[in-house]
Amino acid sequence: MRKKIKDTDYLAISARIRALETGLLTRERMEQVLEARSDEEAVKILRECGYPELDPSRPEVMDAALTAVREETLADLADSVPDPGYIDVFKVKYDYHNVKAILKAEAMNTDPAHMLMNMGRVDTGTLREALRSGDMQELPASLASAAVEAREVLETTRDPQLCDLVLDRWYYRDMVAVAQTTGSAFLQGYVKTQIDAANLRALVRAIRMGKNAEFLRGVLFEGGEISADAVLKVGADHGSGLTELYGPTRFQEAAEAGSEILQGGAMTRFEKLCDDAVGEYLSGAQAVAFGEAPLLAYLAARETEYTNLRILLLGHAAGLPADVIRTRLRDGFL
Repeated sequence: MRKKIKDTDYLAISARIRALETGLLTRERMEQVLEARSDEEAVKILRECGYPELDPSRPEVMDAALTAVREETLADLADSVPDPGYIDVFKVKYDYHNVKAILKAEAMNTDPAHMLMNMGRVDTGTLREALRSGDMQELPASLASAAVEAREVLETTRDPQLCDLVLDRWYYRDMVAVAQTTGSAFLQGYVKTQIDAANLRALVRAIRMGKNAEFLRGVLFEGGEISADAVLKVGADHGSGLTELYGPTRFQEAAEAGSEILQGGAMTRFEKLCDDAVGEYLSGAQAVAFGEAPLLAYLAARETEYTNLRILLLGHAAGLPADVIRTRLRDGFL
């Protein structure tokens, strides 16, 4: 039987998290990177903040360096948490990313090694061997079922997008299950908020593309605060009722932006506002003295930081104006 974890079991790690939060990049530091006169100066500023060499002229190398930092952060905190499920929530997506990469490489008869990220619950070597041999016993049950179904879909349809959709559906289902096993209301709320964000994006994209209700039903995920049926109704009405559905929620501003771009325009601001709404949920951790909430918020803040670093460096290297890059940066919430 799973041992019940009390908030007081997090006293030590909560104190450590508060100390680690001081190492997060501040808005002032990001402004320094943004205003750097050269890519070299921008990289130098980040090195002073403890980051490795991040070369925006070689995006794959830069992504590998950020992946190494992510892996180090997860591994470092995994040894300290009373319940590994809190870390697993942030690892699940890498398992499903790796299955996507392996199956697509298999279909194209190529090597997926350069696309794999060894930050999931399952080591990439173990995962590759399981998919090669068909012996899934060492995989989490949901991941094994997802891999079998996705492979069947890919072999039958030869459509990688349908394969991705199968894996995305299992991914959110798996995240919900992991969150539920911890018993943490805060973590379950975080997962629900992510699903709501994914469904709002799917709704706006489907309407913009002129897709029918059957298509939309296929790309929505269960488990959010806002029911899939309610989202489908808005889709059937071609977006009518979008702002009313999301108005009472933290997605109000994102929904308003989504409604505007249904008339035309870029998705950039809408996508950012969806991410910011998830961040706003996590900002509630600031009011929690100790427990799992500060840990979860810190890990999510790090993920946001990595996203912002990539936006900053690639935008800077491409010569984009600073004001354009600023509009793409995700809001910090710690």
